[in-house]
Formats: sequence, C-alpha cells, structure tokens
Amino acid sequence: MDIEQSHILIACATYFIATVSPGPANISIMEIAATKGRKPALIFAVGVLLGSLVWAILAILGVATMLSAHNNLLYFFKILGGIYLFWLSCKSIKKVIFKEQVLSNNDLVNKKLFFQGLALHITNPKAIFTWVVIVTLALPSDNISYAMSLNIVFACMALGILVFGGYAIIFSTTKAQVAYRKFSKWLNGIAAVMFGTAGYKLLTS
Repeated sequence: MDIEQSHILIACATYFIATVSPGPANISIMEIAATKGRKPALIFAVGVLLGSLVWAILAILGVATMLSAHNNLLYFFKILGGIYLFWLSCKSIKKVIFKEQVLSNNDLVNKKLFFQGLALHITNPKAIFTWVVIVTLALPSDNISYAMSLNIVFACMALGILVFGGYAIIFSTTKAQVAYRKFSKWLNGIAAVMFGTAGYKLLTS
C-alpha cells in the first residue's frame, strides 16, 4: 500500500465512522423513509450529501480549519445548528402528541426535503469537525497534491452515498415501515430527546 492509498484509507475510515454513527442526519433520513417512502428519503439524503460535499471542499481549501480556529465564526454555526436541532426536537414532540400528517409526494415537498437536508448538514458543526479531522489526519503535509485531495473527497462522497442512501433504502422497506408505525411514538420520543440533547450540548459546549 503506497502513501496515497494509506491517506485515502484513513480519510474513509474517519468519514465512515462519523457518518454511520447516529446523528441528526441519519435519524431524519430514517424517519422520512419510514413515513414518506424511499424517494423522499433519498432526496433528503442528497441534500445531506451536498452539505457534506460543501464542507469537504471548504476543508480542502482550508476554510473549515479557519472556522475551527476562529471562535466567533464557529459560534455562529453552533447557534444555527443548535436552533435547528431544537426545531427538529419540537417536530418530533409534535408527532408524539398529534397524529402524523402524511404529505403528498409532489415536487414542492421533494424540493423542501432537499433543502432541509442541505440546511441540516450545512449548520452541523459535526460536519465541520469531521472534515477538519480528515484534513489533519489524511492531509497533514503541504506537499499533498490537490489531485490526492480530490481523490479523498470522491472516496468519502462514495461512502456517503452508501451510508445515507443505505439508511433511506433500508428504512423504506415494508417491514421497517410497519415497525415504525408500531413504535412511532417511542421512536419520535427518542428522536426528540436526542435532537434536544444534541442542540443543548451544541449551544453550551
């Protein structure tokens, strides 16, 4: 294994651990897949993936590292991310109290889901930190070429497609949807706690 392959492997391992672990994006994709179906979940996942690509490019250009070094800029994203997580928590609580409203699968709803996925990841400091870690571990040298950097981005995006798309496909199956309807109140309650806790920790960290 040459140096470039080892750097790509480190980057992919870091990105995979960060994306496959439970978080706002995965929980949202699971819920949308179980309640609205595969296509809306995949559209939301594309928005999430685009948000990840944005932070990947910014990290390669050094902007993500700059954000992590400047508290004021990072604090701005933490506030946005915390508010958004609290909003998601409130939505989950509403679903526990009231009956879930099923939205029609039209272009307007799909466009809304896409931008919701994009907004979720753009305002997620975890995405910033993930790419800062990838740059630190896999691209530590100034001699690293942009071609290698792009290879790392492409490899991680391929993993993102598998992870986020996999969640959308798996949780849109009939068995998953039946299980979700059966335990929807419990799952939405857990989601509300997770979103609320994440938002609180984000705002107070």
